[in-house]
Amino acid sequence: MRNLLTSILLCLTITVTFCQENNDEITKEQEIEYQRVIDSINSTFKYEYGKISLENGIAEIDIPKGYKFLNAEQSKYVLSDLWGNPPSEVLGLLLPEEISPISDDFTYAVEITYSNEGYIDDEDAKDLDYDDLLEEMQDDTNAANPERKKLGYPEIDLVGWASKPFYDDKNKKLHWAKELSFEGEELNTLNYNIRVLGRKGYLNLNAIGTIDVLPKFNNDVDEILNSVHFTAGNKYADFNPDIDEVAAYGIGGLIAGKLLAKAGFFALLLKFWKFIAIGAVGLFSVFKKRIFGSKESEE
Repeated sequence: MRNLLTSILLCLTITVTFCQENNDEITKEQEIEYQRVIDSINSTFKYEYGKISLENGIAEIDIPKGYKFLNAEQSKYVLSDLWGNPPSEVLGLLLPEEISPISDDFTYAVEITYSNEGYIDDEDAKDLDYDDLLEEMQDDTNAANPERKKLGYPEIDLVGWASKPFYDDKNKKLHWAKELSFEGEELNTLNYNIRVLGRKGYLNLNAIGTIDVLPKFNNDVDEILNSVHFTAGNKYADFNPDIDEVAAYGIGGLIAGKLLAKAGFFALLLKFWKFIAIGAVGLFSVFKKRIFGSKESEE
């Protein structure tokens, strides 16, 4: 049913976009049908609240006040079928209570994934120079742009820290935010990263939105950080050096994205570019502006 609705929505989008490009008037019936399909898709979402088990019980999230949760199956549907991202092993999506993934007022979503790359040795955290690290990341981003351009993707400018990295050594939680500028986009993009370290890997909470949502997210970040944790036996303190693997990078590598060093930094940007560039500004808001923008201007 959901795939059918998505297909209908795509057909409607193509039809009304064709009309606009050919200066044909968008009818009231087309606009009503478009909204009907949007409402039908929204009705398929089953939001969850309270305490949610993640990754077969190795971690839990207690959904913060003002937020709602979509499980792994629904999140894959949103990210891949609706937003057009490559398939991923997402564990869930955290969304502000007042919005839907396809609403015109979409602001941001928090993608939750798990990486079992191994135990992260955090000894380097106290010696990191985040300004130097930022320069290194900017150089990596700039170096990847020619290849991105050649493959038809927009260039990216890593403007700087939207929020400097902070590592909570007591609770083994790391968070930072980057401000990104995508070629051709008027608004800069916020990429807010949270990492919760565990015994055999870490949880990723990756928030994507336009840069103007930073004040709201800053207001909520402590509650989000406190809402997620590993369960007994899977915590950072449960690490057993005799049997558990250690990751090939530390805190600095986690921030800089060097965990993908074998594939290159370009691979990281290529994987998430659609989620960042399209999801950030609201895919369906863009559709509606493209479809109905000229008509509204004329009126």
